[in-house]
Amino acid sequence: EEIGCLGMALGCAFVMPSIVGEALNVFGTEEQKQRYLKPYIEGKLVAAEALTEPRGGSDFFGAMTRAELKGDHFVLNGMKRFVVGAEGADFFLVYCRTNFDENAHKYQKLSLLIVDRGPGVETEYLYGLMGCRGGGTGRLVFRDVKVPKENLVGELHGGALCFHQMMIPERLTSAAGCLGTWGSLDLAVRYSAKRRAFGKEIRRYQGVSFKVADSITKLDAARGLCLMAARAVDERYPNQRRIVSEAKRFATEAAWEIVNDAMQVMGGIGYTDVYPIERALRDTRLGMIWTGTSEVMNLMIQHEYYNEVLSPEYGRRQMEDDAMNPDSSERCLTDEDMENVFGRKLG
Repeated sequence: EEIGCLGMALGCAFVMPSIVGEALNVFGTEEQKQRYLKPYIEGKLVAAEALTEPRGGSDFFGAMTRAELKGDHFVLNGMKRFVVGAEGADFFLVYCRTNFDENAHKYQKLSLLIVDRGPGVETEYLYGLMGCRGGGTGRLVFRDVKVPKENLVGELHGGALCFHQMMIPERLTSAAGCLGTWGSLDLAVRYSAKRRAFGKEIRRYQGVSFKVADSITKLDAARGLCLMAARAVDERYPNQRRIVSEAKRFATEAAWEIVNDAMQVMGGIGYTDVYPIERALRDTRLGMIWTGTSEVMNLMIQHEYYNEVLSPEYGRRQMEDDAMNPDSSERCLTDEDMENVFGRKLG
């Protein structure tokens, strides 16, 4: 929360070690940890995750960046965009296709490589961002980059496992960082207690004070969901991915609403650079896009919940058994039910 209050760019700097470090700590070899993770945590190296592709976006498993294994090294070719740290990182964690079997399952196509900045690794474009400035976000191009075989993180074609693990801290820290909009809300509250209009402080008008009430309620709800998600991760709750996705979606959307209301309370002065509300507004908009859009979070949430409820091991009470007429023939009929009624299959 404190880091998020200081801006999304600093939040990026905090998120990146949590995800790159997660991959190296969970899946990396001891040699990789000593060579990359230790100096990274000590601040002697800077790293970045290279995930999104120009033609992919949210279609992560459709990655076209290729790494062909040739003897003791991979030859890497492809492009990655929106890489935070493209300008200044010393090494990159790059997801790339290593299994070229067209019939391979999507979870068995990709691998994760540590790629040092060097020959063939080029930052070809730096983005001018609406907010979150300061991260050196750009597009990377890999041209016949030789990557030692020992720089493979995890198993060959096992990138999906790394990805699913890294997404947990990435999305959780994204959610928690957006709680930093408490700073914008506090600023609006202090301003409304001093600014006078029509003979009294503007906080005395319900049009202002109710916005504050709505905002603090959303913020506390988001905070509670983030803390629950963090506890689920700490305790290795089986459905932690769903809860983390809920926290990410809810907290980022709540933050956007909170900072908008904070600007509305402050009026025209909030739209200037006299106060940092305008920067917070520009920064916060990224929350609903990066590390998985709100729409992708919805896909994750419903998918995980359907799997949970429809699992044979689901142990919670089935509410339909509490109906006044639990044996009613008016319930949703299966194909087997229809066959029992008509004596044959229909359709």
